[in-house]
This record gives sequence, C-alpha cells and structure tokens, in this order.
Amino acid sequence: MSTEKNIFEGQEVLNKFETIINKNKNIITAVFGGLLLIVGGYFGFKYLYLEPKEKEAQEQMFYAQKYLDRDSLSLALNGDKNYPGFLGIIDNYKWTKAANLSHYYAGTILLRQGKFEDAIDHLNSFDGKGTALEGMALGCIGDAYTELTKMEDGLSYYKKAAYTAENEITSPFFLKKAALCLEKLNKTEEAIKLFEELRNKYPNSAEGREADKYIYRLGGNPNS
Repeated sequence: MSTEKNIFEGQEVLNKFETIINKNKNIITAVFGGLLLIVGGYFGFKYLYLEPKEKEAQEQMFYAQKYLDRDSLSLALNGDKNYPGFLGIIDNYKWTKAANLSHYYAGTILLRQGKFEDAIDHLNSFDGKGTALEGMALGCIGDAYTELTKMEDGLSYYKKAAYTAENEITSPFFLKKAALCLEKLNKTEEAIKLFEELRNKYPNSAEGREADKYIYRLGGNPNS
C-alpha cells in the first residue's frame, strides 16, 4: 500500500510539473533561447572577432615596439603612414591584450614627454594584475604625480608599487622613492622608518645598501 501511495504521489508531482511547463512554455523557450544566444554570442565574439583581432594587433604592436626601442617616441606613440602606433592600437583593437599593453607603453612614453595627466590616464587604464608590469605601472603613476607636485598622491602610488608583487628589484627602488617623498613632505620620522625598512628588508639591493646614508642625513640612527 505504501509503495502504491508513493507511486501515486510521484505521478501527481510529475503531472503538476508538466502542467507548469505547459503553462509557461513560451517563457521557458524564450529564456532558453536567450541563453543560447548569449553563449553563442560569446563564442562567436571570441573566436570570430577577438582572436583574429588579437593576432593583427600583435603584428601592429611589433612595429610600435621597434620604434620605441630606437627611442622614436612620437612614432611609437602615434605611428606612421603604415602602422598605427600604440594609440592607434588602443583605438582600433579594443578588448585585445595588445590594446591593454599599449596603454602601458603609451603611458610611459607620455610620462617621458612631460604629458603627465595623459600618462596617468593610460597607466590607470592598463590592467597589469598578476604581471611583472603591475608594479612598474603603479610606480610610473607615482612619478607622474610627483612631477605634478602632487606629492601625497605620488607617495601613495610609490607604496603601492613597492608592495605589489614584491621582489628584489622594483620593490626597493620604489620604497626609496616613497621615503624621499616623505622627506619632501617633511614627514621625517616616517621617512626614517621607511629607509630602515628598506635597509632591513632588502639589504642586498643598491637602495638597501645606501639607506643608512639617508637615515643619518635625516637625523636618525643608522645602527638602530
């Protein structure tokens, strides 16, 4: 009797489910169709548009990088009659990795050209998370802000650069810049502490080895 009851109840549930499906089949069909369109659109965008664009953008960036290697900053940035340059790659190949990397290159070039606000815009647009360039981009933003005499902003970015993906090369370099920023802001005690951190954390770096000189200059105790 219990088995028959379970079968009956199970059939009743199935009937109710079928009724709900029949009543809402237009909505369900529309939702399912919409999901198919989204999935199809994603794969279509990725394989039919983005991947060919990525390949083309990488080829164009090769020539921009060659100009940069030759220190032809304007040609690297703006291109010539045959190749677009980093700014053209950003405009013409949106959503590609090449366009993202071009923001970094454009930012560093604009920094060297003294166009600090534009440099900040491009460096902020660069997504370097998880790459070796992440800290460098943050440090370059710090350079741009200090050139604009926005020392507090510069300090903030130097610290971000130093503590992002910490390593023996860029971290001590930007820690020193942060400490010098603090000195210019007349935050002597904080500057001394940062130089001490630099010395103790990166004793084998060039910046770490000369930290005591700055500590002494600021009135601190190099032997502490």
